[in-house]
Amino acid sequence: MRPDVEFAVWASERQQRIESVLGRMLGTEALAAGPLADAMRYAALGGGKRMRPLLAYAAGECVGADPDVVDAPAAAVELIHAYSLVHDDLPCMDDDVLRRGRPTTHVAFGEAMALLAGDALQALAFGVLAGSGMPDPGRACLLLADAAGSHGMAGGQAIDLAVTGSSLALGELTTMHRLKTGALIDAAVRLGALSRGALAVDVERALAGYAAAAGLAFQVVDDVLDVEGTAESLGKTAGKDAAQGKPTFVTLMGLAAARAHAEALRLDAHAALAPLGAAGARLGELADWITRRSH
Repeated sequence: MRPDVEFAVWASERQQRIESVLGRMLGTEALAAGPLADAMRYAALGGGKRMRPLLAYAAGECVGADPDVVDAPAAAVELIHAYSLVHDDLPCMDDDVLRRGRPTTHVAFGEAMALLAGDALQALAFGVLAGSGMPDPGRACLLLADAAGSHGMAGGQAIDLAVTGSSLALGELTTMHRLKTGALIDAAVRLGALSRGALAVDVERALAGYAAAAGLAFQVVDDVLDVEGTAESLGKTAGKDAAQGKPTFVTLMGLAAARAHAEALRLDAHAALAPLGAAGARLGELADWITRRSH
């Protein structure tokens, strides 16, 4: 089997796996009946690349973790991601009406129910981690809280809102996206690996370097696709960043330079994995997929 085909099979299997895991966590027996549960399922199920769970599973495989243990952190990071998208799409944030090819949660269920659905998905993520079979669920919860809070995703989003309509230097833009996007990607990698237990210093360093490069590459490619893609190909409103006057890697660097920057980050991700040898191969393939995706 060709390596690209083998990777596609692996990714499809893990995507199906996390969909099943999330389906159980958000099933009718797990949640109180009513519109809130319906909104939670709408926001979290049936779509998306599931990139963060894929990273968690690949990092777990890298260190020999049991996939059954990785299920919990893989689900937790995806629940946090789903909640963040619900809140990001609200009129008080990015005010978007399309996500994953269908109406955003607040369009489908109303703003109040969407806000509550995001809150409940976030709470569920920490409940999943706290009750998991990970060697140190307390540390896992602290790691995810840091990635999602003011020193991570929420802090990055606050910066994004503050600078809309203004300009940023490249270093400032990079810092913003290391928080807004990169922090949760880093958490996915680290939590997947921590499913096996404490990591050797060199392994932790390699995974941190990888996650930093892959996370930033994801955002650079997102900025390129916002310019080059369509609503049909992306499943969300295209050209939204330019319409809102948001600084992006494309506005600062131009399309060609942004593409080259993504490629350089892909190579950085592979270089960070080099000390791990063959164990890091799947993560390397994910870096390639992240950088060369079309949606």
